[in-house]
Amino acid sequence: MQPEGSRLSAALTQMRRHPTIPTGATVLIVMVAIAICAPLLGTIDPTATSLARRLREPSAQFLFGTDMLGRDLYSRVLYGARISLLVGFSVAVFSSIGGLFLGLIAGFIKRIDVVVMRIMDGLMSIPSMLLAIALMALTKGSVLNVIVALTVVEIPRVTRLVRSTVLSLREQPYVEAAISAGASTPRIIIRHILPNSLSPLIVQATYICAAAMVTEAVLSFIGAGTPPITPSWGNIMAEGRTLWQLKFYIVLIPAAFLSATVLAVNILGDGLRDALDPRSIY
Repeated sequence: MQPEGSRLSAALTQMRRHPTIPTGATVLIVMVAIAICAPLLGTIDPTATSLARRLREPSAQFLFGTDMLGRDLYSRVLYGARISLLVGFSVAVFSSIGGLFLGLIAGFIKRIDVVVMRIMDGLMSIPSMLLAIALMALTKGSVLNVIVALTVVEIPRVTRLVRSTVLSLREQPYVEAAISAGASTPRIIIRHILPNSLSPLIVQATYICAAAMVTEAVLSFIGAGTPPITPSWGNIMAEGRTLWQLKFYIVLIPAAFLSATVLAVNILGDGLRDALDPRSIY
């Protein structure tokens, strides 16, 4: 088994060989910068209404035009990036942490495995979108509740991924040697199992992030996500769908931003998957 430093160096070398990683990372960084710097990019209050300027065409004054309530679409789209990225990153982080904990415990302790996996199987038997809608129906629409609902939806998938990884790692000679040497279960998990479970988890987290952004947009589009007053890409598209034939840009612009962000996260995940594949590193 190679030292950790050598494995890390090899992984970094593989990342540099995959152009999808810098491409996806660059687009994602641009979107994050837009979200953070939205107040500095010439935007106005995205919730300010004015019937006198409703449904204006894109112009120098209103770069993306205005919606049916006279709100500046440019401002709403830029501030909407904050909601989508916040939901995507938060769901990816929280579901990864929760799934990692449950997967490690279930994969290494057989008595707990039966209980945990039956619960996960039960949650996975419900279509993810239907489960998310059901969870949102039990609460009021807010960004926090959307994050919680989507995290609950994604945890079973992460748990199964980590558990399968742990089950294969348990049979490795170095783990068996640690068990024979009398190492405690927490030490074996932290020292030997956890580090080797992170690569597939990181890749899975990127796909969860992309899926969460799409699901949030869908929930907002059907009125089960963030409140309508909140500028999110899903809300903007929902409000513009009745005017699609007359003012198609109200739907097209936020959809383009959402598509570019999701595509960037997905190709970043594809690159990381190839770079972190042990068969391509050694």
